[in-house]
Parts: sequence; C-alpha cells; structure tokens
Amino acid sequence: MLKTLLITGCAGFIGSSLVEKIVDDYQIIGVDEFNDYYNPLWKEENVKNFLNHPHFKLYRTDIRDYQILEEIFRQNKIDKIIHLAARAGVRPSLKDPLLYEEVNVKGTLNLLELSRKNQIKHFIFASSSSVYGNQNKVPFSETDPTDQPISPYAATKKAGELFCRLYNENYQIKMTCLRFFTVYGPKGRPDMAPYLFTKAILNGEEIQKFGDGQTQRDYTYIDDIIEGINKVIEKEFDFEIFNLGNNNPVSLNDFIKNLEEITGKQMQIKQMPIPAGDVVKTYADIAKAKKLLGWQPQTNFKTGLEKFVAWYKNNRLLNMSS
Repeated sequence: MLKTLLITGCAGFIGSSLVEKIVDDYQIIGVDEFNDYYNPLWKEENVKNFLNHPHFKLYRTDIRDYQILEEIFRQNKIDKIIHLAARAGVRPSLKDPLLYEEVNVKGTLNLLELSRKNQIKHFIFASSSSVYGNQNKVPFSETDPTDQPISPYAATKKAGELFCRLYNENYQIKMTCLRFFTVYGPKGRPDMAPYLFTKAILNGEEIQKFGDGQTQRDYTYIDDIIEGINKVIEKEFDFEIFNLGNNNPVSLNDFIKNLEEITGKQMQIKQMPIPAGDVVKTYADIAKAKKLLGWQPQTNFKTGLEKFVAWYKNNRLLNMSS
C-alpha cells in the first residue's frame, strides 16, 4: 500500500516539481491557495501534468485556515508532511512583515499542531539559507549561528525551525528541516534573478543590477533539490537540519557573463544600490547532507542556466502573462 504524503505549496515551483517526480510512488494530498504573489495562471500550468493523476488529490486552500486543514486531515490518513508552502521573497517581506508572519509562522504552526493531533510520524519543513544572515564565515554550516536574520522572511523561516524543534522535543514527531539555497530551473518563479535577467536579455530590456556585481548566490538546480527532498522522505531522522546547496557560489557578474554567453546577447544594465534585507553571499557547506543522506548536487550552474533558458524560450505564452 502506498504511503500518503501531504505536500503544501504543491502548485509552486518546488512543490509542483516534487509532485511530478514522485506522484507514481505515493498517494499525494496537495494543498495550495493559488495566491496572486505572481500570476496564478503559472500555478495552474504547474499542476497540469499531474492534476488528473489517480494518486493526486488537490485542495485549494490557505494554510492559515485551521478548520479547513483540520477537515483535510480528517478525510485523509496522512503518513508524512512536506511543508513547502510559504510567502517567499526577502524584499517583499520588508513591505509586509505581518503577512509573512501570518502565513509562514501561523500556517506552519497550524500544520504542526494538526500533526500532533493526528499522530503524524514525520514532518519535513522547507527552510532557507536566509536564516544565516550576513555572516562572514563561509561556507555556511548547519551548526553556525542563525540568530541574526536581516529580513522578516528569514526570521519567519528561523521561527519555523524553532517550532519544529519544539514539536520534536515535546511531542516526539520526527522532524527534518531543509535549508534551500537559491533554487532555480524550469518553472522558476518570475520574481527571481534567473527569470528576470533571462526575460530582459532576450527582449532587449534594461535590467537593474544591484551593487557592483560581487554579491554571490549558491544557485542550486531544481532537480538536485528534488533529489534531496526525496532522500529525506525515504530516510527518517529524529531531528536534523540539512543544507541543500550547490556548494559553489556564483557572483552576479559571473551570472550575467554566463547568460550573455548562453544567449549570444549583451545585457543592458542599470546600476542600483543593494536593497535592504539582501545578504552579500550564500555558500552551503553540504558535508552533512553528503554523509547522512548520500546527497550530492549533479548540475553545475552553467548547465542549469542553459536548461532554464531553453525552458523559458519554450514557454513564451506563459511568460507573456507574467
């Protein structure tokens, strides 16, 4: 008999990519509110490939709505939860911290509380490299301090980790927190650099470049992230935190150079100061994930960016509605 997974954020970038990969092997209860953070038509497109799959059931609801979640738990015998739903984005969180707290903290707590009441054995929480803040020590290790987030988004992700630890300690629910490092690839969100820069360079539009181009991100290809989540689904720990990153930061200048080489076009750039809340560098130490999960990223940045650009070109109709 197939295990049943509840996947929140199932219509988003990471969530839909995960469902597509594993839907043959599990019964999947998907939860997503299809909000307007970006055009909801994107999410409709994301779920098309598995919406009618016999192993998949979709609930269009908000994780802030405890009563509806309670009903979902009542109707389904759930074995594990993969909690990917969140209000994403560092910069937008500075404009509306209350919304980020409501969705990312209260929504997470709703799911943890229902896990406690329904004897859920294993809870997987999508955290973020943003919890490390602007620390100087690199690469970032899971044991490094994470008590100085510099955006409301980062603070909500740290709060989520703390609640996971609390529910593990007090209610013996097995918990795995995954700190994702700048995920990119096909279906990538339209507010992220790969999408924005690809759109600009292919359309001959000017793009804002924040800072001198020395800021670095540990871009991690979507297939590698999905493989990491999959390994955690299969392997339960009492309580663990894992970095899932590429272990190879790319500067903004190198990002632009790679994109220019791939497209054969020149980027038109408008120089801007680095916005508040943005960290200077992200860099994952992945020794723990290698050792305990046997996980290793397989896709280098240029190859991943080539795949993303190819996807973008093949999805023009979708991109025009962004």
